[in-house]
This record gives sequence, structure tokens and C-alpha cells, in this order.
Amino acid sequence: MSSIAPILTAGLVAGSLYALVASGLSFVWGTVRIFNFAQGAMLMLGAYVAWYVTDPSRAGLGLAAGISVAVVALALGGAVLYLAIVQPFIGKQGADLLVIMTTLAAATFFENGALKVAGPHYKNLPHLANGNLQFFNTAISYQELVIIIVGPSLLLAFAVFLKRSKLGMAIRAVEQNRDTAFLVGINISRIYVIVFAISAALAAVAGILYGGEFFITPTMGDDPLLKGFIVVVFGGLGSLPGTVVGAYVIALIEAVSSYYIGLYYTPPVLFAILITVILVRPSGLMGRPD
Repeated sequence: MSSIAPILTAGLVAGSLYALVASGLSFVWGTVRIFNFAQGAMLMLGAYVAWYVTDPSRAGLGLAAGISVAVVALALGGAVLYLAIVQPFIGKQGADLLVIMTTLAAATFFENGALKVAGPHYKNLPHLANGNLQFFNTAISYQELVIIIVGPSLLLAFAVFLKRSKLGMAIRAVEQNRDTAFLVGINISRIYVIVFAISAALAAVAGILYGGEFFITPTMGDDPLLKGFIVVVFGGLGSLPGTVVGAYVIALIEAVSSYYIGLYYTPPVLFAILITVILVRPSGLMGRPD
């Protein structure tokens, strides 16, 4: 039990964070059919905005204001990102490659901008909750408990929104058949803007949780972005349930591998599992076969 508890805790914390990042990636892919390589930068910007609004030496408005401003600002930023560097290429030949290049360029621009404005020193957000919970001769911090609860709760609310709301049904209609959705009067461009805004807002929440648990740096979104891509391919491109399940499976495998064979060998283990899944089931665990 002494080893299982910390492994399980690390896996659930990482899984909740990976699920938020990967769900945004999967959401964009499922609806717009592109990969957004700026998603990690959105996570980083969300953390920095929350820190700037929260920190007493800056705006000093408190953590609640920091969270609210960061989520709203990144939602608007996601919409602008789509309109500025994605929409011009939608429907054009080679759009997939062009969008990969432009979102990668945007991510580099945002990271270097954050380095220039905020500097290279580590920063962190206040914990959403302080203290520790004791159980089975081990302890889990309330901050970790918040992450474990907030991640899946937010994604559950997101799933309900997609299934029950009028806007959510319009988004799903575009995802299933864009041409038919256009013929029944759905504004495709408006849906794409909303999808990017929601994806960026999810990244902002992940960045805030990362910033409270770890440190804020200009490159903090790189590793979550990589893990997010592993998760969406593993769980199934465009499948929200597959993405969530894949996030926790990958995180638990990562936690077990890190504990027993070390951090150095964990990335090869993850990529070996990913390659195996691609070879056996190219659509992912819960993706729809073409």
C-alpha cells in the first residue's frame, strides 16, 4: 500500500491534467479536422495571465479574479487564434500542413513573448486549497485532490453541454457532417471560432492547475502538449470518452513506469505502447474506424 497510494495519486493528478489538455486537442480535431500545435502555449498563457492578475506585486486582484480573467482571456485568445492564423487556410489545398506550421509558429511566438515579458524565473500560483488529507498511512494534498476532482468534473459538464445544449448539438452536427450541417443553416465558421475558444479555455484551466501544483515557465506547455497528442492518438482521435480514458491510462502507466524503472525510461515505454496501439488499432482504443 505504501507504494500503490503515491503511484495512484500521481496517476490521477497527471491524468486529470492530461485529460483537460487532450480534450481540447481532440475537440478541435473532431470538429475542424486539424491539429492545433499552439494548445500547449495556450496552457502556458493561461497560467501567466492568472499569475499576473493574482500576484500581489502585479495586479493583486486575488486568485478567483485570476482564474476568471485567465479563462475568459484565453477563450477570446483562442477565437482570435482561429480567425488570424487558421481560418485563412481552411478549405485550401494543403491546409493541414499549413495550419501545423502556423500554429507551431504561434506557439514559438507566445513562448518567446512570455520569456521577454515575464522573464526566465519560475513563478507559481497559490494553491486552490491548502493542507493534506491523511489516508492509508499516506497523504494527499488538498491541491492534488482539487485537481483530481476539477478535471473530470469540468469534462463531464462539457460532455453534458455538447449533448444537451442547442449549441452543443450544432457543434456535434458539424463534427458528424459539415456539409449537411451547412445545408440546414448552421454557421460553420461561427462553430469553428467557438470550438477554438472552448479548447483554449480548457487549456487555461489546465494551466492554472499546473501553475498551482508545479511552476510556471514559458515552456511549461511543451510536455503537456506532447502527452496530449499521445493521449488523443491512444484514446481515439475526435473521441471525448476515448480521450478521457486514454489520459488516465497513459498517466497511470507513466506513474508506474517512473516509480519502478525511472523517469529516463518512461518516454520510451509510452511511445512503445502508442506504436503498439497504432499497429493493432489505428483508430485508437475508442475511436471510430474509417
